[in-house]
Amino acid sequence: MVLRAGTFLSGTIRLKSGVELHIEEGATLLGSVRRADYEKESRWFALLLADSAHDIAITGAGTIDGRGRQLALDIDRRYHRGEFDNKTFSYNARRRRPNERERPQIIEMSRCDRIRIADVTIRDAACWVQTYVRCRDLVIDRIWVDSDAYWNNDGIDIEDCTNVRITNCDINSADDGICLKSEHESGNRRVVVSNCRIRSSANAIKFGTTSFGGFRDVLVRDITVFDTYRSAIALECVDGGVLENVEVRDVVAWNTANAIFVRLGRRNAAKPAGLCRTIRIARVKVHIPFGRPDTEYNLRGPGYGFFHNPIPASITGIPGHPVEDVVLEDIELHYPGRSNPGLAHIPIERLSSVPEREDEYPEFTMFEELPSWGLYCRHVKGITMRGIIMRLAGEEFRPAFVFDDVNGVVLAGIDVPRGCDHPHIVFRNVESRNIDEGAARRAIEVE
Repeated sequence: MVLRAGTFLSGTIRLKSGVELHIEEGATLLGSVRRADYEKESRWFALLLADSAHDIAITGAGTIDGRGRQLALDIDRRYHRGEFDNKTFSYNARRRRPNERERPQIIEMSRCDRIRIADVTIRDAACWVQTYVRCRDLVIDRIWVDSDAYWNNDGIDIEDCTNVRITNCDINSADDGICLKSEHESGNRRVVVSNCRIRSSANAIKFGTTSFGGFRDVLVRDITVFDTYRSAIALECVDGGVLENVEVRDVVAWNTANAIFVRLGRRNAAKPAGLCRTIRIARVKVHIPFGRPDTEYNLRGPGYGFFHNPIPASITGIPGHPVEDVVLEDIELHYPGRSNPGLAHIPIERLSSVPEREDEYPEFTMFEELPSWGLYCRHVKGITMRGIIMRLAGEEFRPAFVFDDVNGVVLAGIDVPRGCDHPHIVFRNVESRNIDEGAARRAIEVE
């Protein structure tokens, strides 16, 4: 199926096995702005749908434009006119918008094998831009995603897929850039994300939030991040799944609010906590601003709602369920400093006052004020840090690192700003540590 130069208007298109939709340069596929023109399979509405198909592709140098803002606002108007059944239509009254499942995506493929998405530009979704659910052998290469038209514009969502390669992509998204999710026990397996450039009003690379099955054997490498509201790297396992054997390397992030966020949580107390282990993060450089990084966005991220100083990277488990076997190597983090103890302050003698929040939505802001400026580690079993460079643009009253309830700390080649009269490394309830002489000179232990 070929779209030649020109503009084509459509509602839902279903891709069957063996079909390639080829959109030539100069061709634009426009999504309808009426939801009545969209269909869904078992999940959400979408412009391009595929279910239980194989050997399918979307290719070409043309454009798919979902016209998401017009579509979402039309759905909102029709809801308030009473055109939808209020008993079944899902509307978020607090946020004053239709919920995600009421707003069509651009692409949704479920239970499909051998998929190729290449070269196309995908613009302006009403919800998530594209989602691939329980698919196998998926290749996404050289695509441009430009979608900050409306809320929840995730750039690429991969859910419980196996054998995935995402390469050479540019993403500008009004939510998470590239996001791995897991709604099923099968989880995501054997995923490679490489050579991508991401701007996000949420997280650039994110695993979670849904994480029932989890994430195994994932490599993320050669990533550039800029003007991103939340974390450059967010690895979250909070729904009982397993996150293991994950490597992230060669990441450069500018004007990004947080460098690294690793979280093992337990949102459902009736279920086991899950596992988060065997993580290697290497050759990462992040510049963190003092103010908001997303001031030029069409849709900026929601405000935090509490006073805080610049928030450090963090690696946190929960009591009795640590994050295990973490290696950080050749990491360079530039922080703004300018912290003010009169604004917010958790002194090192009150480390126990940092809330656990085991069952809450994971986000790097979830603990609010933290007692360190560079990295906060709690409930961790086995962390090795080598070649860590920390830089400050302004003054800081907090230590660079806090390790609380950590078993097995290795520190070597830690480069922190000189001239501060307070310790840079704080240990509390730390067993089995091996730290070099330079780190030992700037470390203290507290009760």
